[in-house]
Amino acid sequence: MNKLPLIKVRGLKKSFQKKNEVIDILMGIDLDIYSGDKIVITGASGVGKSTFLHILGTLERPSSGEILYKNTNVFHFSSESLAHFRNRKIGFVFQFHYLLAEFNALENVMLPALIAGWPKKKARLRAEELLLEVGLKDRFYHQIGELSGGERQRVSIARALILEPEIVLADEPTGSLDENTAATIRELIFSLQKKKQMTLIVATHNLNLASFFPLWYELSHGKLHKVERAEEGK
Repeated sequence: MNKLPLIKVRGLKKSFQKKNEVIDILMGIDLDIYSGDKIVITGASGVGKSTFLHILGTLERPSSGEILYKNTNVFHFSSESLAHFRNRKIGFVFQFHYLLAEFNALENVMLPALIAGWPKKKARLRAEELLLEVGLKDRFYHQIGELSGGERQRVSIARALILEPEIVLADEPTGSLDENTAATIRELIFSLQKKKQMTLIVATHNLNLASFFPLWYELSHGKLHKVERAEEGK
């Protein structure tokens, strides 16, 4: 029996109105994403990588087309149901972290669980476990401004994983890091993906990072094109 896709993207289009001009960003994307896939999407700055990731994560709605999660069109959900779906099923890792400066590392990781209604003790224990997993056992109570760029990204990864999402979307997760730190974060993300069997989708302009993914697509002129290589993955 053939495995069914976890996510089916069908005819996805996105346009923006700018004054009297319509700007087409995504121009009909079809993509099957299977549970446990590791996918990277590359392309020049401004081609729509972040937009595509935001639509996959239901942070933005498409102009037309469908995102089917287990054959259910998620954009048919009510706003409340869509927010619940996003909170429970999808973890986000962004280039610039979006961590809250007024909270320490532990509190930042706990936040999604508290929003989801977890008891504070349960959220705290899970956050502590994740911070240990990402190598920050001595940084629980450090304010965000006291952490290095790599440490902040580790906190961001822990925060993305606290609700044990099925899907992790990462937008330029190593974009603001030096080469050595970027390699460490890449290895950490891959290790956690393998351990937790998550579906991982990364958008980046970094071709070196992309070369480590078994599934590589380039976004150009509003379309996704599979990058064929002699050696699949590393």
